[in-house]
Amino acid sequence: MRIGAFELQEPLPELRQPHLLVVLRPWIDVGSVGTLALNTLEDRFGAQELGQLVRPGEFYDFTRYRPTILRREGERHIIIPNSVLRAAKGQGGHDWLFLHLLEPHNKGEDLMEGVVGVMERFHVRRYGLVGAMYGAGPHTRPLLASGTVSEPQAHKELERQGLRTSSYEGPTSIMAMVTEEARKRGVEDMSMLVQLPPYVRLEEDYKGQETLLRYLGALYHWDVDLAAIAKAAADQYAELDRAMQSDRQMRGMVRRMEEAYDSEGTKESPREGGSTLPQSVQEFLKDLGEEGDGKGG
Repeated sequence: MRIGAFELQEPLPELRQPHLLVVLRPWIDVGSVGTLALNTLEDRFGAQELGQLVRPGEFYDFTRYRPTILRREGERHIIIPNSVLRAAKGQGGHDWLFLHLLEPHNKGEDLMEGVVGVMERFHVRRYGLVGAMYGAGPHTRPLLASGTVSEPQAHKELERQGLRTSSYEGPTSIMAMVTEEARKRGVEDMSMLVQLPPYVRLEEDYKGQETLLRYLGALYHWDVDLAAIAKAAADQYAELDRAMQSDRQMRGMVRRMEEAYDSEGTKESPREGGSTLPQSVQEFLKDLGEEGDGKGG
């Protein structure tokens, strides 16, 4: 069945007031935090693939999102980058839709309309955008998160858990318009972004994954076992501690970030394109980036 730019498998499942959780890559999926969290929930609730974009090349530049060659049992397969929708039955009074959405390079309005069409077809009750961006807190302190929930009681509960209300103004993704369209249709909206340490450039950040799932768990009261993720997160950040001990400049940078964090100076919402950091910290990160690019001495 065709819904906008999406081709969905039939027969379509009957879903009860589903909540749609979306991760938008790569814009707000730093450390693959949103992807990891959605993967965890899909495994927990037994999600099944529901559909993909019919022609992803209409939206994506394949010199920027590269196709991948895989070999399975001696046969060659090419995987084309795409946005994938999955569905699952929930525990309480609603079911789930999970959307792994690649940010478009072209025809963003058409892709937005496709997502809105999916929401209308399944009578989505809540649209939630989740993920992570770089903040200004160190890895030696609990990770912060920012966001909002349009339902007042849910928002108050998350504020009690430590979620900071986002007041961001500035550049964003065209897909942010989906939230506006949801509101026009009376759909609840939610956003939740974990703030990762700006110097921790992990491909998969398990502490970010754990933090996001804990906030979502406080909102939805589900029984998702996070013990294995918490152990992996602790091991990963312990390795950062060991690296820090052998780097005097990094130790100084982290100490300054700890002082700012402890004075609650970093507990404001992060900038979507980055956070405001002390000049000395910015210079350290700039040097770190140049070394990673092979430009440093």
